[in-house]
Amino acid sequence: MVLGLDTCLSSCSVAVLDGERVVASAREVMARGHQERLAPMARDAMAEAGLAFDRLERIGVTVGPGSFTGLRVGIAFAKGLALALDLPAVGIGTLEALAAEAEGLVFPAIDARRGQLYLQAFEDGRALMAPDALTAETAAARIAELSQGRPFTLVGSGAALLADLAPGARIIAAEGADARHVARLAARREPGPLKPLYLRAPDAKLPA
Repeated sequence: MVLGLDTCLSSCSVAVLDGERVVASAREVMARGHQERLAPMARDAMAEAGLAFDRLERIGVTVGPGSFTGLRVGIAFAKGLALALDLPAVGIGTLEALAAEAEGLVFPAIDARRGQLYLQAFEDGRALMAPDALTAETAAARIAELSQGRPFTLVGSGAALLADLAPGARIIAAEGADARHVARLAARREPGPLKPLYLRAPDAKLPA
């Protein structure tokens, strides 16, 4: 049994996975308020699944990139729950979880504001590049370099910002990662320390 959590972007998402079967899930779109909603949503998901928390075997949580406040909320909750239940916790990159929305060549992109996007590339679940913070123009050039004319999917809050620079792309808008994907990825991943993935410091300024 795996509990998946995502609070990194403009939604709060939880899911309970039994093997390959999702037995409960919920998602709420929200710009803020993750801290107040996450615990009740996890409780309700476990109740919907008909399970006590002590039936869990591990916890998966997105660790970024994303909102600095949101990812801290998810990581703190996952750490606390894992400690209380003596369970392993697994950190999953937000971009990797977004990429699970589609098959083939996928470019998950998050609007990082300040004129930048968080971008990564995956093909059939395999990372082709490390996550990076890029301008839209540089991101489009990276996409063209990696796609080499092949069809691809853009997914995430930054996908619409790249649509005009990447004509022909399939677009999947997403306010956040789906906790069902987080749980599936966590089930196959070795546990390790939960550390937030910051591609840019909170007070970072773009070069003039």
